[in-house]
Amino acid sequence: MHETSASHPQRFLCDEMLTGLGKWLRAAGHDTLIASAPHRDRELVRTCLDHDRRLLTCDRRMLEITHADKVTCVLSAQGVQAQVIELNRSLDIDWLAAPLSRCLLCNGLLTDVAVQQIDRLPPDIRQGGQPVSRCTARDKLYWQGSHYRRLRARLQTFADDC
Repeated sequence: MHETSASHPQRFLCDEMLTGLGKWLRAAGHDTLIASAPHRDRELVRTCLDHDRRLLTCDRRMLEITHADKVTCVLSAQGVQAQVIELNRSLDIDWLAAPLSRCLLCNGLLTDVAVQQIDRLPPDIRQGGQPVSRCTARDKLYWQGSHYRRLRARLQTFADDC
């Protein structure tokens, strides 16, 4: 099954086997929940059905649950890069949908903040005048340092694999 991309980021729920992939989907701007163990497979499927999410899993048995086939994408690849390639073949993922607009830890949205208002920033960041974002849920700060550039470059490679 190959779906067409929506013009907005997609919504996912990754089971605990796909935590790494889930974080990369968050980095791309997709609303991505990551299940933590223990969970009941039926609850994951129900959450996806009720909240318009795509369930990403490596567990083929998940498809035995009623209506799971409507929302579940089963991946067999090992490792994030291989999973990205497999996911790109199954779904039309926009890896540059809204890059680095979500917290990688909790999925919260990031908002721009005035650098001058954040006294806990490293001095070089505060004086550099570069954009700073804050997770609305965790109060975690993000800025465009070397880590940001590496994340953007990796998302670009994922987009190029489409």
